[in-house]
Amino acid sequence: MGKNIKLSLYVITDEKLLEGKDIGKAVEDAILGGADVIQYRAKNKSSREMYQEAVQIKKICDNYNKPLIINDRVDIALSVNADGVHVGQDDLDVEVVRRLIGFDKIVGLSTKNLKQVEEANRLPVDYIGFGSIFPTGTKKDAQISGLDQLKKAVEISIQPVVAIGGINEQNIQSVLDTGCENVAVVSAVFRDENIRQNTKRLKEIINKKNKMGFDID
Repeated sequence: MGKNIKLSLYVITDEKLLEGKDIGKAVEDAILGGADVIQYRAKNKSSREMYQEAVQIKKICDNYNKPLIINDRVDIALSVNADGVHVGQDDLDVEVVRRLIGFDKIVGLSTKNLKQVEEANRLPVDYIGFGSIFPTGTKKDAQISGLDQLKKAVEISIQPVVAIGGINEQNIQSVLDTGCENVAVVSAVFRDENIRQNTKRLKEIINKKNKMGFDID
């Protein structure tokens, strides 16, 4: 959609991993470690709880000039003036989301296969998520797309591609080697108390790859 969005390290919150923790501090630590985007995702909380947490996170993201994307919930995104919404294949249609939030906001769409990537090329989205690249504990029934499919997705997508699913310090290099410049992470950041350090190590790998450039087969 022509927006200049930096997506290289896309950090997604997880209510189970953050249970008992201060979500605001966790998000701030991730940003200080190098997160470029924060997505607030909560599947099992009330609308009131989600709104309260989203307000808190939005203030922190604004302090550091980082975009906040809300997963699924257009109403929560509008209520806190978030920077955008990310939807899945079974959520509200992208066209409906776009009508509701306008063209100055960010819309992201999850894709699981190349057919969905091709369909996304015809939709008013700013980026697509693609995966799951690897098995992931946050979505145990996730369909595994793999690195070969990711490489093809990057080739055919007219929008930036954000790889997602089971990405961590050990395998992020293989993801970047496909030509995908953007990765989404959950457990790799929030798995323990060392959120800032976890994020920093991932960002260092991304930065190193960006400086070297991508190998062309």
